[in-house]
Order: sequence, then C-alpha cells, then structure tokens
Amino acid sequence: MKCYQCGAELTSREYCPNCGAKVKVYKRIMGLSNRYYNEGLERAQVRNMSGAIESLHQSLKLNKRNIQARNLLGLVYYETGEVVAALSEWVISKNLKSEENAADDYMDLVQNDLARLETFNQTIKKYNIALNYCHQDSLDMAVIQLKKVLSMNPGFVRAHLLLALLYLNNGNYAKAKIEAEKSLKLDTGNVMAARYLKEAESNMLPQDVKATEATEKTQGDIIRYQRDNETIIQPVRTNVFTRSGSIWGIVLGVILGIAVACFLILPARMQQMNASYKSQISDISEESDSKSAKIGEYEQQVAALNAELEKLKSEVTTMEGSDSSNSASTNLMEAVSLYLKDSTNIDGIEEALEPVNLTDMTDEVPSQFTDLYDSFMTLVGAELSKRSYDKGYEAYKSADYETAIASLSKAYQYNKENVDALYNLGNSYYESGETDKAKGIYDEVITNFPDTRSASSAETKLAEINNASD
Repeated sequence: MKCYQCGAELTSREYCPNCGAKVKVYKRIMGLSNRYYNEGLERAQVRNMSGAIESLHQSLKLNKRNIQARNLLGLVYYETGEVVAALSEWVISKNLKSEENAADDYMDLVQNDLARLETFNQTIKKYNIALNYCHQDSLDMAVIQLKKVLSMNPGFVRAHLLLALLYLNNGNYAKAKIEAEKSLKLDTGNVMAARYLKEAESNMLPQDVKATEATEKTQGDIIRYQRDNETIIQPVRTNVFTRSGSIWGIVLGVILGIAVACFLILPARMQQMNASYKSQISDISEESDSKSAKIGEYEQQVAALNAELEKLKSEVTTMEGSDSSNSASTNLMEAVSLYLKDSTNIDGIEEALEPVNLTDMTDEVPSQFTDLYDSFMTLVGAELSKRSYDKGYEAYKSADYETAIASLSKAYQYNKENVDALYNLGNSYYESGETDKAKGIYDEVITNFPDTRSASSAETKLAEINNASD
C-alpha cells in the first residue's frame, strides 16, 4: 500500500516513513474497500449479481481507484445484459490506470466484434421501444419487443423482469413465473424477481402449479412422471422391430446386400466410369491448348490497350489540373460576390466554397487567387471553420470518420489557427486506420502549436502509434 500524499510504500506503522503523514484512517478505508471487493467477488461467483453490484459500489465509494473492483463491476453489468454500464466502468478504469489493465481486454472483446456490438445496440434500442410502449399503454406491443430483445440477448435481466411484470398485469401468471425464474437463474439475489415469483405463485390455481412442476424423465425403456410427491413409472411399448432377433436379421441382410454390390456390380461400373473419364480428359486437354493460344493473343492486345490507357490518363490529369484551378477561382469569386451582397449569408458562402479544396489543386495556382482567398478568410474564415468543425466533431463522435475527415479538413483550411480541428483530424485518421496520415497530422500539431494541450495529446498519440508498430 502506498502513501496517499507522497506515494511511498507504507509500513505497519500509523504514519508514512517518508513524509510523516498519518495513515491509520487511510489504511482502514483501503482495507474496507478491499473487503467489500472480496464480498462482491464471492457474491458474483454464486451469481448473486444484485448483491455483487451493491458490494462493489460500496468498495468504489471508499476507493474510486480500486481497479479490480471497477473491472469486476463492469463484468457483473455485462453478465446481466447492461453493456453500456459495463463499458462505462471499463473506460473509467482505463483512464485511472492506462497500463497493464484487464479493462483493455474486456473492451476489445466487445468493441472488436462488430456483430456482437450491433446486437447489443439493437437490444438496447428495442428495450427502450418496449418501455415507450409501456408508457403509451400498448402492453401487447411491449411484450412483442421484449421477446425480440430476449431472443437477441437472453441474459438481459431487466428485460426478463419487465416481461414478467407485463405477464402479471395481464393475468398470465404461469408465464410470469417462468420469466421470474429465468431472472433468478441469472441473478440469484434479485429482489424484484423474487417478488414477481411470489406474486405469480400466489395467484396461480393449484392445478396450474402442479402442471408446471410436472416433469417427464425417460430412462432405458421406461418413462417417469413426477407429480407432487408421487413418481409414476410407465413402460415404453415395444413392437416386433425392436426385438433383438429381428434386429440381427435386418443387420445381416444389409451386410449381404453390400457384399453382393461390391463383388458383382461395382467392378463393371468402375470400368465404365474410367473409360468415360479418359474421354473427357482428352477433350479437356485439346480445349485447353486452344484456349492457351487465344490467351497469348489476348495478353498482347491487353498490353497495347494498357499503354494507350496510361497515355490518355496523363493527358486527362493535365487537363483536370488546369480545370480545377479555373473552377476554384470561379467558386471563390461567387462566394465573394455573395458576401458583398449580404455578409450574413454564411450558408450560401459555405455552399459556394465547398468545392474549393486547396490540397487538391496543382502548384501552378495564381498568386492573385491565393491573396484573394487569404483576405476573404480573414472576414469569414472563423465562422466557416466553426461550422465545419462542429459538423466534423459530431461525425467523429458518431464514428463516421469519412465525414469527419472531410469536415475537419475544411475547418482547418478555413482557419489555420483552429488547433482543435487539426488535432481531431489526426484522431479521425487514426481511428479509421490511416496511421501514417495521423502521424503527419500529429507532427503538424506539435510543430505549429507547441505548449498547447492538443500538442501534449498529440505527443501521447504518437507514442501509442510508435509503440504499437514496434
């Protein structure tokens, strides 16, 4: 255990050997936190998930940096179908301890499996739809949605409980009892499930209770029925085909039939098939020779066409370069004209400048164009940059990295002082897997905006990329 003030290792004494701080109460608090963690672990091992959650919450109240307790709480939430709550706990754990943390493995298990993650998302959406149906008093539709939820995620305890409550409301006590029992299997300490089970059993008729408790067991050639405290044994009926003598006769007949087929029929059939195969092989060989000759001719034609295509491509590229400069000039002039007519028409100005991308233009850009563009940006660049940044950042948070890259690039093009746009552009490239482009952006942040928070974060990201590549 380390001192809360200086971080030195503590001894059995009531004060820190390094700074002299009193640590008696601190040790007791840490001990209680570990005790609640052990209690939560024991409850989780016997599937008392509600009790485990309660104990782990107590542990984290005493020590929010108890990484083991926080990771276990995430696992308990995940086991009961609360995926969002589980991911939240693991993210907090990762922020508290970034190295050698089991939360990394847990998050990778969920987030890297896109099919599973999509299933969880659909489960949560359908559960929320069921809740809305309940508020609208459309209980039948809520039952249908909850059945879909449980078919996708059978371990979702809250869905079982809500379905049991709807069954109780409809008077379907047998089904309510089944859902409550399923909840108790997933969480043995769930108080609501126990209440629903008791309510269902208290409203069921005696014969319904007996019917749900009756089980059938088949063993050997008898069937066992369990009703109340009595066991009824019924022999299985047999017929002539199940007698040992008849079975051995059938087996012997099958063996003799197979032997006759092997020694009399198969040899002639195999000779006929071999002759057919040889004829087919000869035809295929001739056809292959003819196709090989044609392929040689086609390859020569393809080579000639490729050479001509490359020549055309180079010509088209030259033409596109000049066209792009003219088009950009036209769009810039249109935007300036709109500004002179109405300086508040930011929507029209943004739409006019949308096709202008300085990075896609050739080096032969007229100086007049550059001067006009820079001067115009001093007037409207800040507002346009803010608009593009807001759009790009929302796309980044929604994992729409293609849209985020386009919008954030525009935001930085409009305002070269927008360090947030440049940094989040690097993050978008990183999340989309384009690590080389991300490294270039992070280097630009560090070079152009030193001593900023974004530069510090960019250095951390670069270290992560370099460590991953090593």
